[in-house]
Amino acid sequence: MHDSRSPFPAPRAATDPGGAPVPDAVQGRLDLLGLLETMPAAFCLMDADWCLRHVNTEAEHLIGRARAELLGRSLWTAVPHLLGTDVEARYRAAVASGQPVTFEAPCSRGPGEHEQRWYEFRVWPGPDGLAAYVFDVTQRRRAADAAERSAARAALLAEVGAELSGAMDPESALARLARLVVPTLTDGCIVTVVDREGRARDVGSWHSDPGRRALMDDYTRVRLEWMPAASPVARALHAGTPVTESVATVLRMMRRGPARDLLRAIAPTAATVLPLTADGRTLGVLTLYQDAGRVVGKEDLETARLVAQQAGHAIARVHRQSQQAQLVEGLQRSLLTEPPHIDGIQVVVRYVPAAEAARVGGDWYDAFLQRDGSPMIVIGDVVGHDTAAAAVMGQMRGLLRGIAHHSGAGPAEVLRGLDEAIASMHSDTLATALVARLERTPGSGTPGCCCRSTLRWANAGHPPPIVATPDGTVSVLGGPTGDLLLGVDAAARRAEPQVELAPGSTVLLYTDGLVERRDSTLDQGTELLVEQLRLLAGAPLDELCDGLLERLLRGTPQDDVALVAVRLAPPAR
Repeated sequence: MHDSRSPFPAPRAATDPGGAPVPDAVQGRLDLLGLLETMPAAFCLMDADWCLRHVNTEAEHLIGRARAELLGRSLWTAVPHLLGTDVEARYRAAVASGQPVTFEAPCSRGPGEHEQRWYEFRVWPGPDGLAAYVFDVTQRRRAADAAERSAARAALLAEVGAELSGAMDPESALARLARLVVPTLTDGCIVTVVDREGRARDVGSWHSDPGRRALMDDYTRVRLEWMPAASPVARALHAGTPVTESVATVLRMMRRGPARDLLRAIAPTAATVLPLTADGRTLGVLTLYQDAGRVVGKEDLETARLVAQQAGHAIARVHRQSQQAQLVEGLQRSLLTEPPHIDGIQVVVRYVPAAEAARVGGDWYDAFLQRDGSPMIVIGDVVGHDTAAAAVMGQMRGLLRGIAHHSGAGPAEVLRGLDEAIASMHSDTLATALVARLERTPGSGTPGCCCRSTLRWANAGHPPPIVATPDGTVSVLGGPTGDLLLGVDAAARRAEPQVELAPGSTVLLYTDGLVERRDSTLDQGTELLVEQLRLLAGAPLDELCDGLLERLLRGTPQDDVALVAVRLAPPAR
């Protein structure tokens, strides 16, 4: 007995209508046709001229036309919307090669069908034509796409978290945020940050279309100046809630000008603005621009909200670091007093804090007179980059000044006294320092002028002093690093070399932040300093110091920089 639940048709009696037995070949063909009629996939058989010779019931449903209208007609006439598609190209390639082809392709059911569906095509060419099996895989494809998008969103959140939480420079990481969310969540993106003074500024942009990235950059530079108060960006900044608006509406709000022209050229269809919040405050916005055809689902919006949340926390961290940097820098500058007036000598000092708040620390300089009137010049650097290093720096500066003034000793003895104090009071401190004394022999000529000046110094692991003469001759004094660091061995003996200085000479003391770079060696940095000092040797001392900082730092340094420049009076005329 036949099971009615079987997907295959019941076998027919092996007799013809007249009762005569049906040949096995004919019966097999009948069974095959019955199977093709019940299979859940569209099946078409075409001859060498692409005329349809057989279509099953599922093929009728797929094409949307009755079998009688299809048989004997060319496939391209019966299904004209296939012309020019990947399906036509693959079919013709299979016939040309004579090899079976399997592929997936999107295809609508006809001109009136707006929903795109995906189909799997299996094509077998033969000497007499072509057989094609077409199966609807839309649900499978959508499930795979959904899984892929879900994985991409999860990876995006992980990447954003790593980028923002581990960044040494959070603001630069925020500028790169636009590149991370495109194209996973949107087609174009602009990141806006509100600084501590409440000013909004766009810090980064990106677009999935390389041809529109320059337009996005230009738009980012001008859009906030032209943005009306009712714009989605302004509303999100003010209310701290997400805003979605069509770009056509935004264009109607905007005044005529470059911003509106650029937005029209970028040509998105919608914009979603998400506030970046932390600690109950709106610290910026994330503007997502969607092109036509982009569908933003609930999962995409939730992922974008989580990205915005992480970005808000990163901006709050930038604000906290900025506040910390200002406090520490204020402490450090309060300890670095202006140099005294010294007859016949000009002293210029400079201090540049690091780019990162956590790296403000222990660089210091000093200039003062010993009891006998000898000028003492000091540069130093406490190991460490935090508020503790800045505090120790202040104590060491005071200790060294007191030791030098009370004892009247030379540089080596002053460093020995400081080393003993460190061993007793700051045993866990390491520091470099260079102490130099100018010893002048008065002449009988012009008051305040010296006929002979000698520089005597001692170096505890610090970059060496440099001397430049008015004619541009530059000399690096001593070895590359000097004697042992302070805080290692209080009994260490220290050298005290000396050199005679010509009138008008400039002595430069500096910390390693001026010459040390991640992409070059310390020797290369020192060579660059010598080269620039040679070019600037004849400039006024203030201009010389500012020129060195500008040419060597090229912006805000990664480490603190302290600098002391001393210039002797020129020869008397």
